[in-house]
Amino acid sequence: MEEETFMPPKVFTVSEINSEIGNALKKQSLLNCWITGEISNYKNHIPSGHWYFTLKDQNAALRGVMFRTQALNVAFKPQNGMKVIVRGSIRLYQKDGSVQIYVEEIYPSGVGALYLAFEQLKQSLAQEGLFSQENKKPIPKYPSRIAIVTSATGAALKDILHVAQRRNPCISLIVIPSAVQGEVASKEIAQGISRANRYGNIDLIIVGRGGGSLEELWAFNTEEVARAIAGSNIPVISAVGHEIDYTISDLVADLRAPTPSAAAELVIPILADLKAGVRYSEDKLHFQIRDILERKRRAVEELRANPVLSRPTWRLEQSRQELDAVSARLQEAITGFINDRSGILKLASAKLDLLSPLQTLSRGYSLAYDYQGKVIKSVGQVNKGEELHLKIKDGTVECEVKSRKYDEVK
Repeated sequence: MEEETFMPPKVFTVSEINSEIGNALKKQSLLNCWITGEISNYKNHIPSGHWYFTLKDQNAALRGVMFRTQALNVAFKPQNGMKVIVRGSIRLYQKDGSVQIYVEEIYPSGVGALYLAFEQLKQSLAQEGLFSQENKKPIPKYPSRIAIVTSATGAALKDILHVAQRRNPCISLIVIPSAVQGEVASKEIAQGISRANRYGNIDLIIVGRGGGSLEELWAFNTEEVARAIAGSNIPVISAVGHEIDYTISDLVADLRAPTPSAAAELVIPILADLKAGVRYSEDKLHFQIRDILERKRRAVEELRANPVLSRPTWRLEQSRQELDAVSARLQEAITGFINDRSGILKLASAKLDLLSPLQTLSRGYSLAYDYQGKVIKSVGQVNKGEELHLKIKDGTVECEVKSRKYDEVK
């Protein structure tokens, strides 16, 4: 009887099985999950800047890594034994077959629930477009009336008033008192923003408070305050806490200031600078006016020096003088023309006189005409007994033809 050989269905390499495990871990619920635990074995790897640590509780442990690009955004320094809440994805590190979480965000666990609520509201409002730059209203460059929604007894108001007094005491500040922490704070802040919009002639609203813990700043992370800021017709500056603090109101506001005093520095122009600017503009305007007047004065002087304008009759006199000269030249030309023509006429007259019958008659000749007044040029034109008229130098002779005779032709 032959001995049977055992053949397993499939033999995996280590890389293949780790790949299968990695694929199995790629569930939706493990790709972006929140985990809470205590930090141990924390190491900030230099020079990469990546964080390596272990999250553990009483019964289990999970390795974690946070890369430098995400770690730069963390506002606190992790320490061993610190309870935290993290967001990240569970994956397999195939090189050594270990399961670990790749952390995107990390927060102290004591306020983990608030951070979760913060993230959820931030994501919801972002999807609505409340953080969009297109919805931001421009901040006026020279506000004259500023409303301040904050605690009437807090350090934030004192800082703003101190900066305003130093930079420009002429700015009108309207203080709208409001609680800035506690259960009623978000409602009073939203009401203060609405009051500022109803007040009239307000150019800008500053909403804020001094620094504090996440719980103390929570009123500025509520949907009520966020929608009040977004619905304001007046530009709103959010000035909450210290520079590292970031709230929902900072994201919705038209401008975020790192601190209340920084907000005042940003929007309150220095009075001395404004006066200097006015003086500069005034001097520049005066110079331009003087330059214009000087150019106009020179133009008037040039016009005044023009003989046509200084003596209105000068052009008429000039024209008359020119007319006299033209008339004289025309008279001379006419006279010359007439004289020339007179000489020609005399010459022609002399020639005509030479050709004139009358001139011939003056030399003893006469002209014979028949009774019709025709000149008798031939003997054949007359008959015996006809009457003829003889034109001589000094008169006419009536005669009768007695006979006619032709001259002999040689």
